[in-house]
Amino acid sequence: MEAMAHRLTRRQLLRRAGAGAAGLALTGGLGEVITGALAASAHAGPARAPRWRSRPDLGIPTLNVLRSEAGVATDPIFISPYNSPTGQVGAVITGNSGEPIWEHPLAANVIMNFRVQSYRGSPVLTWWEGSIELGHGVGEYVIADTSYRTVRRVQAARGLKGDLHEFLITPRDTALLTTYLVRDADLRAVGGRRDGTIQDAIFQEIDLATGRVLLEWHSFGSVSLQDSYSPVEADWDFFHINSVDLDRDGNFLVSSRSMHTVYKIDRSGEILWRLGGKSSDFDMGPGAGFAWQHDVRRQRDGTLTVFDNGATPAWEARSRGLILDVDEQAMTANLLHEYSHPKVLSGSQGSVQLLQNGNVFIGWGEVPRISEFDQDGRLLFDALLGYEYECYRAYRLPWSGRPAEAPAIALAGRAGSLRAYASWNGATEVHTWRLLAGPTPTALSSVCSAQAAGFETTLRTRARQPWLAVQALDAGGTSLGYSQPVSIPV
Repeated sequence: MEAMAHRLTRRQLLRRAGAGAAGLALTGGLGEVITGALAASAHAGPARAPRWRSRPDLGIPTLNVLRSEAGVATDPIFISPYNSPTGQVGAVITGNSGEPIWEHPLAANVIMNFRVQSYRGSPVLTWWEGSIELGHGVGEYVIADTSYRTVRRVQAARGLKGDLHEFLITPRDTALLTTYLVRDADLRAVGGRRDGTIQDAIFQEIDLATGRVLLEWHSFGSVSLQDSYSPVEADWDFFHINSVDLDRDGNFLVSSRSMHTVYKIDRSGEILWRLGGKSSDFDMGPGAGFAWQHDVRRQRDGTLTVFDNGATPAWEARSRGLILDVDEQAMTANLLHEYSHPKVLSGSQGSVQLLQNGNVFIGWGEVPRISEFDQDGRLLFDALLGYEYECYRAYRLPWSGRPAEAPAIALAGRAGSLRAYASWNGATEVHTWRLLAGPTPTALSSVCSAQAAGFETTLRTRARQPWLAVQALDAGGTSLGYSQPVSIPV
């Protein structure tokens, strides 16, 4: 109940800023824009919670895939659905079919920013875990290995709590993370109270090996309060940091939602330039402007990607994924490409990812939807999350996992007409399931097999032996793991 109360508070804060999820909806025939939970109910319908016989504890809804065309990427999708008043929340890896590869539900708190990163030279899963207060996170960061075992939990330094908006592991195994501090402030210069309160948005760089703070930057005192677009109120979120990226020259790119600005900051904390907003140092070309943005990233070719929400309150007709040519010598910013869904204006959250095959993958944040476009803007993949769910960011990333836990088995029917259900939460290499049967739990032999089909595979047998188990095999026939033996229902 505590986590849900925090999520409701966040929605109330969004509404005070101009409009809530439902309040952003615009209508007009084919030009209709769907936001928030409306996006999951206006068309083909939301994804539904599955019923896995072998894993009845897993109930995060599968993706409802509306479109999947030739040319779509094949790497797994990483999402962390949350905010459902009734359904499970947590982390999910899924394929293009919409069925999960791995689910990690949480009974309390929520997961954000779930993805693959590199840590100590190896691929790992990372996420933020905690509760939401005043529009930011209060929690910690988790690093898990390819067996889905937690290898460490990372805290913000100096007594602060880890915020949901960023946890980026750099090539030198430091972590860039965000945190917040509510402090007293005289806000009369911006129409507020002398005894006001303000949210100081902070980012830290922490050495993961030692925990030492290498850098800490505070928004309060570094930027002008007059540059904020957010209305002044108690616990004023005047800056709202929502991404930090390590630039190619070793400096930092910081996205401020409330300022409509991207800041380049050096290691001394000095602001080198401002892109967008009221005090932009750049001439913004046609279509290059953005509002209430998220997820600003420097790409290998030097361009910047930005998720332009354009909303809360609504400034634009639709949210967009932007690719910008930012010339730091001429101080110009020009729009190279934009990607928008014909029916999405997302009031909060969201992400843009350039894929290795040249496609562009977008998570629509508050709108429970993910999409993939080719370079020319043609929609190749489109899928809905469960009803009323949200997902802070979404990614497509290569991943190979072999769980530390054993495969799962469930039985239905009776001896002579039996169905066995096999699954292995998080396994990516299973090609075939083999059903084993025998007179004792330690004397089992193969009775049938079936090619793996999605998260859960059904095997049928007329075996009458009292004990059964399933064995997972890879494409070459090598054994990957066995379930615990179970007895046939009497």
